Amino acid sequence: MKKISIALTIFLLFIIIESTCKASYITNGIDSFPESYRPYLEELKKRYPNWEFTALYTELDWNLVIEKECEYGKNLVPKNYSDAWKNTSEGVYDVEVDSGWVNASKRAVEYTMDPRNFLNEIRMFQFEKLTYDEKNNTLEGVEKILYGTEFYKRNVTYKNEYGNPINTRENYGDLILEAAIHSGVSPYHLAARIKQEVGPFLSHPSISGTVEGYEGLYNFYNIGATSSTEDLGAIKNGLRYARDANGASEEKKANLLIPWKSPKLAIKGGGVFIGSSYILVGQNTLYLQKYDVNDARGGELFWHQYMTNCLAPYSESYGIYKAYSSMGLLNSSIGFLIPVYENMPEIPVSNPNINLNEFQTDNTLVYADVQTTLSLRTGPSTSYEIITSIPAKTQFTRIEKGIQAGEAWDKVILKNGMIGYVFQYYVKEVEETPEEPSEPEIPEIPEPPETEEPSEPPEIEEPEDDSGEISDGTDLSFKAPLVVNENKVTGIDMQKLTVKDIKECIETELKFDIYKDNQLLQEDEQIGTNCQIIFKNEEDEILYKYIIIVYGDVTGEGEINSLDLYAIQRHILEIEVLQESFLIAGNTTKDGSLPNALDIYAIQRHILEIEKIVQ
Repeated sequence: MKKISIALTIFLLFIIIESTCKASYITNGIDSFPESYRPYLEELKKRYPNWEFTALYTELDWNLVIEKECEYGKNLVPKNYSDAWKNTSEGVYDVEVDSGWVNASKRAVEYTMDPRNFLNEIRMFQFEKLTYDEKNNTLEGVEKILYGTEFYKRNVTYKNEYGNPINTRENYGDLILEAAIHSGVSPYHLAARIKQEVGPFLSHPSISGTVEGYEGLYNFYNIGATSSTEDLGAIKNGLRYARDANGASEEKKANLLIPWKSPKLAIKGGGVFIGSSYILVGQNTLYLQKYDVNDARGGELFWHQYMTNCLAPYSESYGIYKAYSSMGLLNSSIGFLIPVYENMPEIPVSNPNINLNEFQTDNTLVYADVQTTLSLRTGPSTSYEIITSIPAKTQFTRIEKGIQAGEAWDKVILKNGMIGYVFQYYVKEVEETPEEPSEPEIPEIPEPPETEEPSEPPEIEEPEDDSGEISDGTDLSFKAPLVVNENKVTGIDMQKLTVKDIKECIETELKFDIYKDNQLLQEDEQIGTNCQIIFKNEEDEILYKYIIIVYGDVTGEGEINSLDLYAIQRHILEIEVLQESFLIAGNTTKDGSLPNALDIYAIQRHILEIEKIVQ
């Protein structure tokens, strides 16, 4: 009986190992993908005919993959994320695996692991093959990725192990390109990885050279920075690696240029590590570095993972896309390697930011009630990427109907199988098809337009430099210091931020109130960015809606403080992207650009009362 038990145990162990080490294979071309992938890839191919798509058939069961990746500590999200992103199990909920990071929910893992959620022109770059390309990889492209950080066109200065400052004539872009050539890894990937790992500031402990006990050591990619609850524990683990590669052989240390006693050694040697440990052994995309579902090292899968942040590939892909876009290289020949699993769900799991309780299952045939095209998006908001444009009168099926952030959106499936979200106002049931050529009635309250520019976040519209009395030509006027441009209200006096203060600057006989997150604010309550001034008639119907913008207040609290600094930093790193009104509020320079390091600097000066942000 004992021998049978041992034999059975060995057999089961073999099955477990075999199931996590099955050989993968690749096939080229859109036709080699499952049907649920094809419509998205066909859409991309129309726009970018030089893009090449390769299917990576992992031969792994989807349910097994999710089970393995949901093991404690493998996937983390920021602690301040909503519960939909976090593992809420007893004993795990809000327990910090690393400082400020907690275990991710199953839904978060399913969402970030399903490639079909990211087959659009921006997020596709998490599947880009990451080897060095002499033709397409340039210093200009590296600097485009570094823009908005303190690495941008900055000469390298650092402190040695004795605390003495060392000045060089090389800048960070030069070092990154040199590291790419030396390691065979894309410099765009290295630049994006540095931004992801240490953020936009040179003061990050991993690259400051001043951490006690690890003076003069640098780790730009946080290699070996395993999670620890000790103060600066992960940082110290990374710096230990920078010192001796965790006791590696002299040959390995020489290959990695260990110890990393300067930024140049750390960036160049770290590039070798990333190439030899990941990119050159099968984990040659951002996605595959995060999720160990294919590598050529042999052995068990699911553990050789570069980072624990489950949104890292999503975030880093944006920086790569922006670099290609700004240099006009999106039409270049670019190769993508996209995983496929066995027994994948018919419909991918929704983004955890979407409140599932506000969406109900539906099965109604509808059509695009627009004059030109209707945008199909990856989520229920104009801040989500556009997947495709649906021609007017095209029929499709609504599969869910709901509300997101006070707006009505439908989740739909097109006849080709493409799934996404459309603004409900521009959707009509087929039975209600009007006689042509009638036009859809456009509401007076500003809503998402019928046509929008694809791909990039929308340009931020800024108020004109005017002030004083502004009237809409009826019985409503705004008085100084308020400034109105379209439906945005700025010029707020930072000393007068209550509802009563704002109301005193508005002359009208209409009934109006101010709301925050759809909740009515009382006279003595404080307003902030994204609060809404809503005007109604005697029948309680909404006539006008204006959005309040307080420059520097990107959290909507009506104050400018360190939380706003943190929010912009997270936006730059694409950990948590600012949306709509908060994007405008973050652009403190009012130059129409997206929030960047200059805005962080302006907020710092405001907090220190060196120079106040002009409203």
